[in-house]
Amino acid sequence: MNIETIAIQAGRDQDPETGAVMPPIHLSSTFVRGNAGDYIYSRSDSPNRRALEECLTALEAGGADACTFGSGMAAVASVFQALKAGDHVILPDDTYFGVRKLVSELLGKWGLTHTMVDMTDLEAVSAAMQANTTLVWAETPSNPMLKVTDVAAVAEIAHARGAKLGVDATWCSPLLQQTLKLGADYVVHSTTKYLGGHSDLTGGVVVTRTVDDDWTDIREQQEFGGAVPSGFDCWLLLRGIRTLPYRMRGHCDNAMKVAQFLEQHPAVATVHYPGLASHPQHAVAAKQMQGFGGMLSVQVKGGAEAADRVAGKTEIFWRATSLGGVESLIEHRAPVEGEGTKTPMDLLRVSVGLEHPDDLIADFEQALS
Repeated sequence: MNIETIAIQAGRDQDPETGAVMPPIHLSSTFVRGNAGDYIYSRSDSPNRRALEECLTALEAGGADACTFGSGMAAVASVFQALKAGDHVILPDDTYFGVRKLVSELLGKWGLTHTMVDMTDLEAVSAAMQANTTLVWAETPSNPMLKVTDVAAVAEIAHARGAKLGVDATWCSPLLQQTLKLGADYVVHSTTKYLGGHSDLTGGVVVTRTVDDDWTDIREQQEFGGAVPSGFDCWLLLRGIRTLPYRMRGHCDNAMKVAQFLEQHPAVATVHYPGLASHPQHAVAAKQMQGFGGMLSVQVKGGAEAADRVAGKTEIFWRATSLGGVESLIEHRAPVEGEGTKTPMDLLRVSVGLEHPDDLIADFEQALS
């Protein structure tokens, strides 16, 4: 089936008692033993979560199983927590600051070591591999600089040395990049973002290409770590996924138009968007992505003060954290990340929503003037 059909049909069954076309919300925390679905306790499994995981497995081409969580960071953490003390991981130099903190500060206490490299430099990735490297972690497009990693090439490097490749593809969604088909072992999404699409839930998912002992460890992190999504959040997420293919087309179209406008604006220094021919990894993005996404970053002339002023003047772009919802958001990113940030002080992170592109461009025009 095509992706539009999968998004609507996967994980969806007609309710046997009422014939309802939408699944009911099961809010029960426990279940009578011996029931038809073999559910016991909602932390272990629940009807809404099972339907959601079936849908997400089907959405991710090449997926064998999916494991959902109460947030994107919980999903990321499950992959790293399944590693052993003394293992070494490779991280991108431009990665979500929460991942940096998780690996360096929280898991570093348990003996996990890491090296950060520019994932667009394949020689640097290869040189960073060590005898105890068990996981290479990529993020493409990266947050917030929108660097694009050649997933197939990095997978080849990792697998040649016996390591696995995990990819955070939140900014792509399963619609714009077939990450597992490109060679990744795991793909992670913050389902809070494009998959949910309406800024009304938090969640995360790990989808695996192979069900093996490592995957069993991640499943155990889900059950015994306890960071599981509620039945209501699973229901909301399934509802959001039904319109994902059509929403993503709108996000991509609008972001391209906004990026092209900003690139020629005299008050703008640099626009980071993989759909632009000027992007350093545009050729890689065109090869492995089916669309260039709804996220862009822009560096404005005048430094941090100018960036903060522009973010404060926009009217349609609301100044808020997060991304992937139908509404457009803007954020002066470096102050949010705080001390130790690697993000340029003049950078604005922009989530382009589904408003009319002419209105979005006009909003930027007045804010930059």
